[in-house]
Amino acid sequence: KQLLMVAGFDRYFQIVKCFRDEDLRADRQPEFTQIDMELAFVDQNDIITLVEGMIALIFKEIKDFDSAPPYPRIGYYDAINKYGLDAPDIRFDMHLVDLNSVFTETNFKVFRSVLDRKGIIKGLNLKGGAKLSRREIDELLEVVKIYGAKGLAWIKVNEDGWQSPIVKFFEESEVAALGQAMAAEVGDLLLFVADKPEITNESLGRLRLHLGEKMGLIDADKLAFCWVVDFPMFAWDEQEKRHTAIHHPFTAPLDEDLEKLESDPLAVKAKAYDLVLNGVEVGGGSIRIHDAETQAKVFSLLNISDDEAQEKFGFLLDALSFGAPPHGGIAFGLDRLMMLLLQRQSIREVIAFPKTQKATCLLSGAPNTVSPRQLRDLAIKKA
Repeated sequence: KQLLMVAGFDRYFQIVKCFRDEDLRADRQPEFTQIDMELAFVDQNDIITLVEGMIALIFKEIKDFDSAPPYPRIGYYDAINKYGLDAPDIRFDMHLVDLNSVFTETNFKVFRSVLDRKGIIKGLNLKGGAKLSRREIDELLEVVKIYGAKGLAWIKVNEDGWQSPIVKFFEESEVAALGQAMAAEVGDLLLFVADKPEITNESLGRLRLHLGEKMGLIDADKLAFCWVVDFPMFAWDEQEKRHTAIHHPFTAPLDEDLEKLESDPLAVKAKAYDLVLNGVEVGGGSIRIHDAETQAKVFSLLNISDDEAQEKFGFLLDALSFGAPPHGGIAFGLDRLMMLLLQRQSIREVIAFPKTQKATCLLSGAPNTVSPRQLRDLAIKKA
């Protein structure tokens, strides 16, 4: 599609079948349908404005709902810090609170060891949650364990003081600072996770969603759109000791981060954007790299040699060298969008012959053994 933009097409769209090799959830299937579009001579604002107009029209026509664009834009790091996840559900508050500054000098061994290992401590304030029983709190521990957390500390804010197995380890100054940071009031339940940043954020982010449903904090009839922008461009693969692309190697960096490509790649942010509805990503895209020099730098950062880049992507590099317009696009999961429009709990409810969690078809039994003749016709050799 990038080559179409180089060739002079100013826009294109397609409705296409896609296949994924990922863990299957309620909003995922091994095969799904995408609405994919690409436009020339656009920037991120152009794509976002176009999409907001389309989404507003769809939801007005189908659900008679005014989605009231423009939608809020949340930076990736803000989303992680406040919601724990990169697809935030903004239908209710209860944000994650960073507590590292509260416990900088703590003598509580559990928190001290986490901070010494460059981990983070975060909390949630469940308003009115002090009424939960110990059994119910233990059930919350099982929720965060799913996402790697080793424990879930808690404090009940009662009229006669704070009730908790851990509060006795805190200094008075820490109790005061914690109460202020968490905006604690009588009747609240304060919940904490201390671990690696990725574990702390995701486990509390998932717990936030769990509590939102369990405690009736989410209005099921509400539709809340937002954009997540300014994603990091690269991640570091500790096993392979190299940089990897967060989205794909053709995503353009922010203009102000171009100089960091060589000096500090992990600080580079991308011109990438996701549209999120009620905590579910419904579309994602990016502005593409449109000059050969920047594309070559990105390939080099990803440990793709000049020879490999030429072999795999020579056609693109050659096309970019002739001069390409600024271009970008976005793709929507049609099935996922339908699931949300119809307020269904699973994508399987809007797909004919959906696959199981094991990616099998109950009707046909696929995937199944392929005959030698089929392999021969397709020129495929068995290993």
